[in-house]
Amino acid sequence: MALRDVTLDDKFDLGQRHIFVTGFQALVRLCLMQKELDRRNGLNTAGFVSGYRGSPLGNLDSQFLRAKRFLEKSDIRFQGGINEDLAATAVWGTQQVGLFPGAKVDGVFSIWYGKGPGVDRSMDVLKHGNSAGSSPHGGVIVLAGDDHGCQSSTLPHQSEQVFAAAMIPVINPATVQEYLDFGMLGFALSRYSGCWIGFKAISETVESGSSV
Repeated sequence: MALRDVTLDDKFDLGQRHIFVTGFQALVRLCLMQKELDRRNGLNTAGFVSGYRGSPLGNLDSQFLRAKRFLEKSDIRFQGGINEDLAATAVWGTQQVGLFPGAKVDGVFSIWYGKGPGVDRSMDVLKHGNSAGSSPHGGVIVLAGDDHGCQSSTLPHQSEQVFAAAMIPVINPATVQEYLDFGMLGFALSRYSGCWIGFKAISETVESGSSV
């Protein structure tokens, strides 16, 4: 299937055929896949994505907005943050579903996103959120857009060290396919361990495209 022949329906349909997607689109698809996996396992979950844009994640919000009608059907909400801290605090709140009466879902799986300086800025919230833990049917992925080559930043940055300092495990996918594979494992690890899971995204992968 040529790229020009791939429609939006093709990109986010959960069938088994191979499709061509970018790293950004794979992250949207990851949320839809997690929702479908939970449904098949008898769980009524919802999804939540929030963060603050910045290269190399500058186009992530536009892809989530583009897929809005697919996400809404699967109870997945995208809400761009006013800043990284408020977005991380909102994600923290999603893991408190079930602590109080009246929950409408079994859990909320969530993704926070921000470029490297945003990770630095929000470490207090990320550290405390990780310490508070993730819910058994929720889970949190902390998506860090790292700019090793300092192409769009004042300083080169990588987030592994600060994640380690906050006791946040890190997964580092090397291909667009691994965005899906490692992402699913990341949510599973977050639920099993109670940790928030760091997810490293660099330009060479998130801005690339591949058949998955």
